Amino acid sequence: MLTQNLGYPRIGSQRQLKKASENYWAGKIGQDELNETARKIREENWQTQLDAGIDLIPCDDLSFYDQVLDTSLFLGVIPQRYSPVLSQDQQ
Repeated sequence: MLTQNLGYPRIGSQRQLKKASENYWAGKIGQDELNETARKIREENWQTQLDAGIDLIPCDDLSFYDQVLDTSLFLGVIPQRYSPVLSQDQQ
């Protein structure tokens, strides 16, 4: 029988992503350090699930802040009224 995990805490065992995100917003760390923190969390999460014998592990499930917003952007279902904001952010 295959085992599958439909979700896994993304914040890190010691809330590393929350702390790194807050430090990034405060200008205390740069984007490279934020990305490195996220990479380490993903690696730790994958290894923990592998060690637990999970066969089907979800990937690309790490969101820095709002997974619903990230999914909405990915699917292109952002309301039209926000398109000017998105255009500014993407420049």
